[in-house]
Amino acid sequence: MDIINGLAHGFGIALVPQNLLWCFVGCFLGTVVGILPGLGPAATIAILMPLTLNMDPAGGIIMLTGIYYGAKYGGSTTSILLNMPGESSSVVSCIDGYQMARNGRAGAALGIAAIA
Repeated sequence: MDIINGLAHGFGIALVPQNLLWCFVGCFLGTVVGILPGLGPAATIAILMPLTLNMDPAGGIIMLTGIYYGAKYGGSTTSILLNMPGESSSVVSCIDGYQMARNGRAGAALGIAAIA
């Protein structure tokens, strides 16, 4: 029962509307900065970390995780659309994703990358 109480407490903190807002803001900013080729998730977090300096600790951590996952998706965007991976984990997206984009299926390739 202690595990279930801990999970309920964690979800109670994470699903507060303010923390969900910070998650969406982090995902958006991470995607915008992650689209730039050569800037991976670690560099994106380093650039945007001052935004979380005066925040609530839970909201700051949630925003940093949103930045991380947004930057991962932004790196796949450049590898699919431009055949230019922004980080090492996006190299595989260049193989199939860029070919799908050349065949007019860029939206499907980006959707698959977002789901993955």
